[in-house]
Amino acid sequence: MLQPKLKNILAIAYVLSLYLLGIVAILQQSWLLNTLGVVAISHSLVISTGLTHEFIHGNIFKSRQLNVFGGKLMTCLNGACYALWENLIEHHFHHHLHHTDVVRFDLVEHLNQEISPWQRQVYIVLEWLYFPVLEFELRWRIILDPLMTPTKRNLLGRTLGWAVLRTFAFGVLAWVSAKALLLYFLAYICFVNTNRFVDAFQHTYDYSILGADFPQFDRTYEQKNTFSNLLSVKYPWLNLLFLNFGYHNAHHHHMSCPWHELPALHHKLYGQSTHNLLPLGLSIFNYHRFRLARLFSGQGELNANGELQLASFTGGVAASLLTPPY
Repeated sequence: MLQPKLKNILAIAYVLSLYLLGIVAILQQSWLLNTLGVVAISHSLVISTGLTHEFIHGNIFKSRQLNVFGGKLMTCLNGACYALWENLIEHHFHHHLHHTDVVRFDLVEHLNQEISPWQRQVYIVLEWLYFPVLEFELRWRIILDPLMTPTKRNLLGRTLGWAVLRTFAFGVLAWVSAKALLLYFLAYICFVNTNRFVDAFQHTYDYSILGADFPQFDRTYEQKNTFSNLLSVKYPWLNLLFLNFGYHNAHHHHMSCPWHELPALHHKLYGQSTHNLLPLGLSIFNYHRFRLARLFSGQGELNANGELQLASFTGGVAASLLTPPY
């Protein structure tokens, strides 16, 4: 049995090595290696997000400084580095403590009224094609905040520094191989879609607009509106592909439980019960079926009996821990 420290070190090493191997693979002439490279980069970014989440909760190291360093390292890979680490923490802990997802604007109003009809149509077409344009808009808003918001001008130098560094890195990649740059972009789109799929069906929380009062919900509401989306019940090791992030009810029961102990906690709390456990096949089908509807429908809701109607569960958007609205 591996010690917890070794499990964490192996997870970090897995992300860094897989990411580098993916870069090497997309630089090759072979389309088979290119395909494997796209998968490798995408999956390394998915696990880096899971580790970012663990670092936010301080579940990796005993030292706060090491958790901050590790978390910032992961954000360098997955692109959340433009957001302040403190904002990532604040955003995610609001999710836990207030049982809501904070967004910077009303999503439905934004898509229906704030943007022009032709822009909305572009959004609809791109989202239909599985290009997560709304998620990219949220990322670009974070990048442009220091230019657009006077109170954030003090972050301009930091943001420009990251922009220059990342532009240089992608410029070098394009100089070596334009095809590799396109493949990296494809890998990033796959990563955002994968994270979006995982996030979409884990809650039926209400959205809270930035600056508004937080709703008053208790722990009963939290568990009732939280769902676990495992890749496999029969083969628990498959859930490591998402760093056990699918054990979401267990995580919300005890948010300081590290990723490698979540399966045991889930079994202790729920045993063989399938309550609040979403079937994988239906989740995949709903992600495909409602990819446009979820842009305009919140995160779904329970019926009058307090039950979830799985067949009509649209899921939500804009719930990523990587895009704080602050």
